[in-house]
Amino acid sequence: MSPVLEVRGLSKAFGGLQAVDDVSFDLKQGEFLALIGPNGAGKTTCFNMLNGYLPPSAGSVKLNGRELIGTPPRRIWRLGVGRTFQITATFLSMTVLENVQMALISHHRRVYDLFSRATRLFLDEAMALLDLVSMREQADRPCSELAYGDLKRLELAIALAHEPALLLMDEPTAGMAPSERVALMALTADIVARGHVSVVFTEHDMDVVFAHAHRILVLNRGQLIAEGTGAEIRANPLVQEVYLGGGRLFDKEGAHA
Repeated sequence: MSPVLEVRGLSKAFGGLQAVDDVSFDLKQGEFLALIGPNGAGKTTCFNMLNGYLPPSAGSVKLNGRELIGTPPRRIWRLGVGRTFQITATFLSMTVLENVQMALISHHRRVYDLFSRATRLFLDEAMALLDLVSMREQADRPCSELAYGDLKRLELAIALAHEPALLLMDEPTAGMAPSERVALMALTADIVARGHVSVVFTEHDMDVVFAHAHRILVLNRGQLIAEGTGAEIRANPLVQEVYLGGGRLFDKEGAHA
């Protein structure tokens, strides 16, 4: 089966600073791929090139065989690349259900429908998405009343409303309590396993990464320095050097050393 995403020679320079340097990787259908690295490694810059927010200095990004470089971000979104951000973006004055309905209205190009009440559109689809993220019981709550972890789950439902083939999740657990982090990433892993979407995510919480990622890419100073399973990354001496100056990143049980 052909990869969902093919990245070849992706590079980005800001003046004399090489933020991303010749990065190449594939993403398989139904894969949950982590992109990790120290602060300033180039993770967010890489994300911003994958969905068109930044033009690369060089390289190729293909989604299901289609070149994305040079395509405007909104068009890339329409082609099936979704994204969640470190800071949630919802309409706080609207209910949980209405937020998902708005995403569906946009996806189905019904924004300029003057003959239908928005609150009556795509109700079943919206409720199905809320079921998927375990938020049906909160459908009528204003978003302004939600806990931060619930906002993150709602953001995931909104992203899935656009039926992306690829979902980019930039620090999805940022600002969350440890129990909320585990719950959100377990939920996302389950959605991936059901075949709804393939995911690339960045994350600083190594417990989250090693618990859920099928495969891990490690960036340092813009370069891809390691790629493999959790066990392979834990044992990689260069990764250990980058993170802890030669110490052990994880002990045998997978807990922080």
